[in-house]
Amino acid sequence: MTIRVLLADDQALLRGTFKMLCDSADDMETVGEASNGREAVELAHAQHPDVLLMDIRMPEMDGLTATRLIGESEDLAGVRVLILTTFEDDEYVAEALRAGASGFLGKGARPEGLLDAIRTVAAGEALLSPSATRALITRFLALPEPCPVGVHERLECLTPRERDVMGLVALGLSNDEIAERLFVSPLTAKTHVNRAMTKLAARDRAQLVVIAYQCGLVSPATEPSQAASM
Repeated sequence: MTIRVLLADDQALLRGTFKMLCDSADDMETVGEASNGREAVELAHAQHPDVLLMDIRMPEMDGLTATRLIGESEDLAGVRVLILTTFEDDEYVAEALRAGASGFLGKGARPEGLLDAIRTVAAGEALLSPSATRALITRFLALPEPCPVGVHERLECLTPRERDVMGLVALGLSNDEIAERLFVSPLTAKTHVNRAMTKLAARDRAQLVVIAYQCGLVSPATEPSQAASM
């Protein structure tokens, strides 16, 4: 299946580079280019891409606002937003994850890393596993913020194992790492993750992370070994 990619960046040269890279991959095609967040939202409605590669800092409407509008639109429920950023943007990245982004990638990533990131996000996974990302999420997503209405009740519907897995996801562990820690197969770990997302109405793994921090399932002081014993 071909992954349909929409590009949003105010720098034409970067957009052109990303377009050539995506179009060179056998499993991708670029379906549009936006120079600001407003255009990105409009094109998302028109094209319904699988992945929207979104810069944060753009004129007229920034990527954070655009991501929030896309995340709030039922018509765009299938659009995954992958944030392009630099390490200086980390606070904005955390806000983007809260707004519904599926993950983020530094602009200094290698070409193959960008393509792999697009494939990961298109598959419904979240780009949250690397240790640097884990530290960022722990630092910013753990700030006090109200848990969404009704989520506490849905948390009670999770099985103990699903809560364990959700806690480990929130700490940035991959399915393989979760499987190793809980002595189960990666497929079983993935099944538990998917069930938790379904019960909590989480769009993807990134939203599961946000909910876990907002509702206090994990905290900045939580270590992976502690999360599995909650």
